[in-house]
Amino acid sequence: MADKMQALGEQMTQALQETDEFKALKAAFATMKEDDATYKLFKRFQQIQMDLQQKQMAGQQVTDDEMSRARDVADQVAKIEAVKTLMDAERGVNALLNQLNQTITQPIQDIYAG
Repeated sequence: MADKMQALGEQMTQALQETDEFKALKAAFATMKEDDATYKLFKRFQQIQMDLQQKQMAGQQVTDDEMSRARDVADQVAKIEAVKTLMDAERGVNALLNQLNQTITQPIQDIYAG
């Protein structure tokens, strides 16, 4: 049964890559990456987010200075059109994945619904 699930997962991977939402995300990322300064700022933003998330998961308090720095970089990134386009494309893929997750987990929800 695990092999069948793995095979279905691989089919889903292929199907996802063929969706308009995925293609839009891939194109938006490529466009954003073409501008070196934008890409570097984006990578910095990702690293700050990851650092803050790891700190919170470890139960550590995020300082006001760290939050301020994160907001500053987020504000800079949010002003860039290529990043806005990328974020819109991410939302499209996330909506698609949320729908898929609801479909896959429906039998589990049915169990708990009684």
